[in-house]
Amino acid sequence: MTRVRFPMFGGEATIVVGDSRLLTEAQCIVQDELDAIDKACSRFRADSELIALNEAAGRPVRVSPLLRHALAVALRAAALTDGAVDPTVGSAVRVLGYDADFGSIARAGPAVVDVARVPGWQRIRIRGSTVELPEGVCLDLGATGKAFAADLAARRAAAALGCGVLVGLGGDIAAAGAAPPSGWIIGLAEWHGASDAQVAGTIRIEGGGVATSSTAVRRWSRGSRELHHLIDPRTGQPAAEVWRTVSVAAASCVDANTASTAAIIRGVRAPEWLARHELPARLVDRDGSELCVGGWPGQAGT
Repeated sequence: MTRVRFPMFGGEATIVVGDSRLLTEAQCIVQDELDAIDKACSRFRADSELIALNEAAGRPVRVSPLLRHALAVALRAAALTDGAVDPTVGSAVRVLGYDADFGSIARAGPAVVDVARVPGWQRIRIRGSTVELPEGVCLDLGATGKAFAADLAARRAAAALGCGVLVGLGGDIAAAGAAPPSGWIIGLAEWHGASDAQVAGTIRIEGGGVATSSTAVRRWSRGSRELHHLIDPRTGQPAAEVWRTVSVAAASCVDANTASTAAIIRGVRAPEWLARHELPARLVDRDGSELCVGGWPGQAGT
């Protein structure tokens, strides 16, 4: 196992390979992929393509195939969740104070007096390699970008090296290629920096992805109100805190993260929605009570 930097989301990527002799090569491949995604999709670096698109003031912008792919993934997530996961929440997130890399934002500040309307994902226009946003629409790919990066990096490394590769970006984990004989063992926690004592168990997967969304991390205060980063597009405000944490297993990390984020937004309706779509999930409420639906993988052996 090794780690590489992934500045887009203020952290590191964890890499595990089925053949330990190929770890250094996997590290180089994954780092290259993550650097490219950071430059295309980051909301926090001045030279990113996404920043240029957000600042185009309604003018059509020619984008790279990578950014176009990331936008298509975000729009698919919005369509599959009936808008619960919406990439046009950028202005709402900024108004609430999440206007820089999370490690740099002030943890406390004056009360928020404005609420930014979420324009809606249907207003994004993609025509070939050209993208057009109406003036005032600000994109934030935080709900899908990290999972998209994990999927791409794991698939590229597995294809190049001919062995199984697992890439973890915080709570988003993607596996590609042949799994080890015992499968990939995934630890469950509310955040990637959890200690061993904070890990709530492990599960075993053969491939695809696992994603965890949580209202317990990425929190800050404005006035007397404590906020978190998962925005309900219907209100432009942080989602009601019905669930502390939702973890989902799916065929890809993007699908898992789309579902875990949508479940946080859907609140009390999430278990029925997850079960109806046959999505294995583990939901933990504010009191720490656990609910598993959709055939959530059992605990892995030690």
